[in-house]
Amino acid sequence: MRKMRTYTIVVEPEDGGGYYVTVPALPGCFTRGGTVEECKQRAIEAIEVHIAGLKADGEAVPDEAGAPQLVAVTVAA
Repeated sequence: MRKMRTYTIVVEPEDGGGYYVTVPALPGCFTRGGTVEECKQRAIEAIEVHIAGLKADGEAVPDEAGAPQLVAVTVAA
């Protein structure tokens, strides 16, 4: 049986519509979707493929150390 892992995904709206998804615990793992629900499904697929690639390359599969936090800062622009 495969180990179950939970990863936080970040879903950001894109200017032209749809969403861009990243997985902070897995640098380089990303996808896109038209709806948030589609993004969640595509993220699962992207994470599975990313993990398979890490394993094939003999690299460790990272666990999420802690859920990322969204923190707003104000800057002069």
